[in-house]
Amino acid sequence: MGWKKSVTLPLVLVALMMAIASCRQQESSRGAEKLAEDSSAAQNLDSNLTFNNLTLEQVDNQGETLWEVMAEQVTYSPDQKEAKVKNPDGDLYQDGEPVYHITAAEGDIRQDGDRIVLRGNVVATDLKSGAILRGDQLEWQPEKDLLVVKGNLQGTHPQLQLTANEARASNRRRTIEVSGQVEANTLEDPTLRLFGEHLTWRVDDQIVVSDRPIQVERIQGNQVTDQANGDLAEVNLANKTVKLTQNARVVATDPPLTITGNSLFWNVNEQTLLADQPVTVIQRQEQITLTANEGRMEFQPKMAYFIGNVNATGQRNQSQLTSDRLTWNVATQDVTAEGNVVYVQPDPPTSVKGPKAVGRLTEQTIVVSGGRVETQIVPQNLN
Repeated sequence: MGWKKSVTLPLVLVALMMAIASCRQQESSRGAEKLAEDSSAAQNLDSNLTFNNLTLEQVDNQGETLWEVMAEQVTYSPDQKEAKVKNPDGDLYQDGEPVYHITAAEGDIRQDGDRIVLRGNVVATDLKSGAILRGDQLEWQPEKDLLVVKGNLQGTHPQLQLTANEARASNRRRTIEVSGQVEANTLEDPTLRLFGEHLTWRVDDQIVVSDRPIQVERIQGNQVTDQANGDLAEVNLANKTVKLTQNARVVATDPPLTITGNSLFWNVNEQTLLADQPVTVIQRQEQITLTANEGRMEFQPKMAYFIGNVNATGQRNQSQLTSDRLTWNVATQDVTAEGNVVYVQPDPPTSVKGPKAVGRLTEQTIVVSGGRVETQIVPQNLN
């Protein structure tokens, strides 16, 4: 493995080295003169290890290009195993094809193909997707398929803009992992804003995955309309869907609902939310709490549907309605319950059972009908 450069060390270096060797063979009486000659030769040698407008090309053992970088100035170490470069501009290769374009203010390039380190105004562009990473420092390790950009990180893409402390990109896996105070924003209205500590962006799949707690906001007209949280999340940038698992919560403003569960699927564009595991929904204004095994909420036109062990409770009057299935018009507070319906209210104490019920919990106007209906009225104590 070695590198190529567009110029070579001048032959005058050979002459200088021969002159130095010859000087060492002189008598000790010429010690002062020899010291001066050696010093002059060393200065010339240092100056001849610096080149202007040089292109560096690194190849692997199979002769495939690892990188090709042009620099305004290149200074080699004495063993020529490392080069310091100013204003580098070039391409990083994989399997013989350019995968990233890079620019920076300065950097270090190793001859053994181990890594490139660039510093100052770093810009790395993924040539396939157009994603651009900007930061203070870049490191490329071709054998590990690892591109690291860190320090004041900013990322841009036609779908997404982000800031973080660090990004780690893999071209073969087509992923960009960002960590440390991550904020990511989609670009089309309604936009999504993501906050977290570690996100993995599967660039070609157009999916962002979080394996740690995350917050997602829906923004319409510069206003946050809905907010979601979860310990784990998967965000589809193309379809604008958010899958939240483990301690998931969505807080909507219109209608004013708080939905919690361990598995929530939020379709931002369609304004729907699905819960395929036990779910709790609270209507914050009317103080109604509803639980069920599964549920579907439509923020527009403000309808909700629940299946399995449905329990709706009015917190103000402590009325309770249980059933197998329930349809809830969130806008009007009308409910329709079906299957093993039981309605209980404390004042006046009443219990009604039947196959179906309609009414409003907030007003304690529940009508149970269909088939056999059982009504139990608990009399008040008479004094």
